[in-house]
Amino acid sequence: MRTGELGYWWHSIGGASVSHPPLSGRSEADVAIVGGGFTGLWTAYYLARTEPGLRIVLLERETLGYGASGRNGGWVSGFFSGSARRYARGGAGAVRALQGAMFETVSEIVRVLDREAIDADLVLGGQLTVALGAAQAARLRERVAKERASGLREQDLRVLEPDELARRVRVAGASAASFTPHVARAHPAKLVRGLSEAVARLGVRIHERTPVTELAAHRLATPAGAVAARWVVRATEGYTADLPGLRRLLVPMNSSMIVTEPLPCSTWHEIGWQGQELISDEAHVFVYLQRTADGRIAIGGRGVPYRFASRTGGGGEIAPSTVASLQARLAAMFPAAAGAAIEHGWSGVLGVPRDWCVSVQADPASGLAWAGGYVGEGVAASNLAARILCDLVLARESELVALPWVGRSPRLWEPEPLRWSAIRGLYALYRRADANEAASGRPSRLARLLDSAAGRS
Repeated sequence: MRTGELGYWWHSIGGASVSHPPLSGRSEADVAIVGGGFTGLWTAYYLARTEPGLRIVLLERETLGYGASGRNGGWVSGFFSGSARRYARGGAGAVRALQGAMFETVSEIVRVLDREAIDADLVLGGQLTVALGAAQAARLRERVAKERASGLREQDLRVLEPDELARRVRVAGASAASFTPHVARAHPAKLVRGLSEAVARLGVRIHERTPVTELAAHRLATPAGAVAARWVVRATEGYTADLPGLRRLLVPMNSSMIVTEPLPCSTWHEIGWQGQELISDEAHVFVYLQRTADGRIAIGGRGVPYRFASRTGGGGEIAPSTVASLQARLAAMFPAAAGAAIEHGWSGVLGVPRDWCVSVQADPASGLAWAGGYVGEGVAASNLAARILCDLVLARESELVALPWVGRSPRLWEPEPLRWSAIRGLYALYRRADANEAASGRPSRLARLLDSAAGRS
C-alpha cells in the first residue's frame, strides 16, 4: 500500500508536478491571492472572467491543490457547515437564501466544467446517508424532519426505507437512509488541474513554491520579494495557522482516506451502487465514501483528528491504526469488498473555525479579504465563497454579498494546550457516544451535550 505522497488522486494522474515558476523579485498586482487551492483558484477564475484586464497574481507555497483541495473525498456538496441558528442573524429567510445559493452552486460548477472542457469524473448522483442501527435511524429521521420543517422540500431531502435503499446500494446493517440529489462526485486532483489550466488561460500569473511569510494592508511578503496589491486575498484554509498572528483562527483538523484496488464486476453486482451516489453514515464520528470512476471504493474519516500546536502533517502520512479502522468500517458496510486490497492511504487537513461556520470578509480600507472555515464542505462551498469575494472586491451589488457568510468574525480557538486537549477529548467522547448507541439502540444524550459544548449546534 502506498501511504502519504498526497494520495491516490494525484498518483492516478501522474503526480502533483510543478507547472508554474516561483516568484522572482518584487511584483505589483491589482489582486494578490495567497493559496492555490479551490478558494484561491475559484476566486482568480471569477475575477479574471468578470474583469479581463485585472492584474491577478496567485501564490502557492507548495504545488497547486497541495492541501485539502487535492486530498478530499470528492464531494461536490450543496450543503454547508455550521448550524442554521448561527447563520440566522438576518432571519430564517437569510438561511433559506444561503441554502438555495449552495444548491445552485453545484449547478454552477457543472456549468464551469462544461464551459472549460474540464474532465473531473463529475457525476450528479446525489448523496445517501445511511443509518446503521436503531439509534442512527432515529437520529436520521429527526434530522430530516428538522430540515424539512426549515424549508427543504421532499425533492431536496427525503427518507428512504430499507427496500428502496437496497435497490440503490446494499449496505450491511442499514435500517434507513436519507437521500438528496444536490451532491455530485468528482475527482479532486483532476478538478484542481483543470481549473488551474482555465485560470492560466485567463491570464492569471501563478507562482508555485512561493511561501508567503506576512500579509499586511495592500502588501504581502515572500522570500523572493514583496508583492504590492490593491487587494490581498487570503485563501489558506487549513494552513492559515502557519501565518503570523493567525494560529488560533482556524484549526487544521485532520481527515484520512484509503482507497481499494479496482473491484471486479462480481463484487459490484453484489453491492449495487450503480447510481454513483456519495455515501456517508449517521455516526457522530462518521465515514464518507465514493465509488470512483475506475471502480474502486474510497472511504475517509477522522483518524488522529488534531496535531498539537496546529501542525498540518506535511505530505499526507497516515497512521496504520487509521488505515485499519477505515478498512474495518469498509468491510462492515460492504462485506463483499472485505477482501479487497488497499492500494493507497493518505491524510490532509481542513479548516475549522471555533463556531464551525463559514466566513467571507473584505475590508476596502486595508485591502485584506479572506474566505474559509468550510469544515470539509469546501469543494463546492469554496466556489460560492469565491463568487462572493469577487463581488466584494469589485464592489458589485448582488444577492450573494447579502448572504449570512459575509462579514462574520468567529471567535478564536483556545490557546494550547487547551486546544489540543479539548479537540482530542471531544472526538474520544464522540466515539464513546457511537459505542453507547450501538449497544443501547438509543440516540446518545452525551453527543447532544458535546454538540452544544463544541459550538456545532
